Amino acid sequence: MPTFAIRLARLTGRLLLALAAVATLVAVFLVTIVLTDGAGSGIGAWLTALGIGTVAALWRGRRRTRAARLAPFLPVVVAAALTASVCVPTEPAARRSPPALPFVATQHWTLDTGSRVAVYHYPPAKAKTGTRHPVPLVYLNGGPVRGISVQDHRFLQLLARQGHDVYAYEQAGGGRSDLLPMDQYTISRSVRDLAAFVDRLGKGKADVLGFSAGGVVLTRALANPRVAARLHRAIVAEPGPMDGPTARIAGHKGRPTARGLAPAMTGPRSTHLPRYAVAFGLMRLGLLTPGTGLIGQAEGVNAFTAADLGSDTASAYCARDAHHIPAEDTAQNFSFSAAASLRVQQTIKDSPSLAPRLRRSKTPAMLMIAECSSQVRQWATAVLAGDPAIQRTQYMPGVGHHMWNGLDDNNDRAAAVITAFLQDGPAPLPDYPTRDGIPAFLRDHK
Repeated sequence: MPTFAIRLARLTGRLLLALAAVATLVAVFLVTIVLTDGAGSGIGAWLTALGIGTVAALWRGRRRTRAARLAPFLPVVVAAALTASVCVPTEPAARRSPPALPFVATQHWTLDTGSRVAVYHYPPAKAKTGTRHPVPLVYLNGGPVRGISVQDHRFLQLLARQGHDVYAYEQAGGGRSDLLPMDQYTISRSVRDLAAFVDRLGKGKADVLGFSAGGVVLTRALANPRVAARLHRAIVAEPGPMDGPTARIAGHKGRPTARGLAPAMTGPRSTHLPRYAVAFGLMRLGLLTPGTGLIGQAEGVNAFTAADLGSDTASAYCARDAHHIPAEDTAQNFSFSAAASLRVQQTIKDSPSLAPRLRRSKTPAMLMIAECSSQVRQWATAVLAGDPAIQRTQYMPGVGHHMWNGLDDNNDRAAAVITAFLQDGPAPLPDYPTRDGIPAFLRDHK
């Protein structure tokens, strides 16, 4: 019995040493990936880890018998196999664009900025009642570099049925729009693209509805006199941080959301594969740049799925809607560039305060805030405090960040608020919070 225990202890010790060797080589691989920014699809890091492991195995086996010399190479082989899975692509390196939508034509416009964007047009419906709006309405979706969801398309169709001449475009790199070189994804480029798009419309000034990241683009456009001159009215809905100082605010959020309450999203996840789990994980941690050599931009877009968003989708809904969150998109239409989005967000974080320029804004504007918002409240109130041209604020009860979500009458209520402002009609909801009421709004944790 003592002999068996000794053998078991020795076997366990050898196994632990082997596992430690594997873990060490994997750690060397990951550190080298970070230091080289994933150069050459990670092959350089893989060869480095393999070389170090081989040298260590040769040194450990130098005084052993010929057969025993092979044992130290087993952890090297295991580590090499594990890390090789990070270096081998499973998605095409060329962009795989979503197929055409069955209910709207996809046009492609090349803007003066050089961006080639996918454009969708919903002409005003020929309704028996209601008024057609002479000013075109441009929609800027969230993301920031993400395709327009089917759910958003349905809402745009509703606006068109109410007489709006609706145009939407997917920002460069998102959806069916062409990719840009990674260093060209900036918030400034997004603002210039908006100006170029309105010019390309050729219909004079345009009304613009900017949602989430689109609201950030619109806010920065309002602070740029040359771009703001192209805007008739602006609706900033649930904006993200507009500049570096705002991005660093650690404030509270809205009423409880469905994050942590909703069932986990189903479907394939790229992050279940070692290559994309490592790439997206290290990018999110800031250890790899968006332009990393580990995965190409197109490959990353091809790989990323709706399920990879995890609880982010649930955070856009109220807690009471946790168990009936609608499908926002189809697998075929979904498109998100995690790398380009991180790049745009970084340029926002690196930008100086927008407040001095925003205070000179004269374009009539409206702010929309959701009750169960997952956004930091100060992101929205900073816009309200800084833009003197905001004429009304509409606090939308019973909805989360994605205010037009197809549940109950949420789409109709959001459309009514938008239409009333664009027609300069009475607001369906109280003007809340007002500019003077911001301190009380934040204090009450609304």
